Amino acid sequence: MNDDLKNIFRENLFECGKHHQKIQVARQHLTDQMPLTKEKYLNINDIDMSFIDQLIFRFSKLQDSMGEKIFPFILRMAGEEVKKKTFIDILNRMEELDIVDKNEWLQLREIRNQIAHEYSSNVKEVVNSIVSIFNTSQQLMNIYITVIRFCEQRFGIQM
Repeated sequence: MNDDLKNIFRENLFECGKHHQKIQVARQHLTDQMPLTKEKYLNINDIDMSFIDQLIFRFSKLQDSMGEKIFPFILRMAGEEVKKKTFIDILNRMEELDIVDKNEWLQLREIRNQIAHEYSSNVKEVVNSIVSIFNTSQQLMNIYITVIRFCEQRFGIQM
């Protein structure tokens, strides 16, 4: 395997690691706010709101980075062609490799997309989206850990 390819891949994994770390920090800080309610949300202070923003941003970035960079890179490093594959084809292959459950990934994607309405006037919808992100962020982080372990075992890449 090409050392340049490994280095690029390590950089991508490092980026995901930063998102993972920031999700952990946000989750730890927000534990006392959960389950978030409409009343709590309407009275939330700026510091807690910044951790909510961090959680949402890092959740989105981690999922994007894994889906757009890490999954295709894993296939490339395994010697598979990815240029002609659709994302669902790549996701199916990740499932075959026991890295991620396709339905779980698509559910996380749907939850992530719900937060696009974060600044909606429907506060209940916003709160429900935040709670969903908080509740499923551990699943996303677990997928990242699975990716790391797979890459260590399969490609000898140490982080």
